[in-house]
Amino acid sequence: MTQEQLAEKMGVTNKSISRWENGKTMPDISMLGILSNELNCTIPELLNGKKMTQEELIDLRETINNLIEYESNQQIKKDKKFNKYNMIGCIALVLALLDTEFQFLDYIFTPNAGEFVQGLLYGICILANIISLYNRSHNISICEKKKELIK
Repeated sequence: MTQEQLAEKMGVTNKSISRWENGKTMPDISMLGILSNELNCTIPELLNGKKMTQEELIDLRETINNLIEYESNQQIKKDKKFNKYNMIGCIALVLALLDTEFQFLDYIFTPNAGEFVQGLLYGICILANIISLYNRSHNISICEKKKELIK
């Protein structure tokens, strides 16, 4: 089977297949089952690059299940972080919009301070949503990126 034929069956480009073969990148974990079916091998054989005995496959089953569980947990953590920042942004936006309509911040603060707080709420809304979108679209959070740069 050529790279083009496999790429067509997998729904990826032939360049992706080439990068997988050369070890430059790995296929997404969700594609391993499809790839192993297309290549008529098991996932452990695919990952190890060789045919394996039944005993070796049984030994690796638990490891693979642990890897899949770990990947799922990582995605859940990432989603929680996204939801947290998104919720903060939404709450700040709702408070700022409610203040536009009802001017309740003027009762809590002096009029100039109320306008400042309203602007601050809009700023928090924008910042929290930018952070949530960054965390959602990158594999590393802003805090993790900062720690990496400090090293």
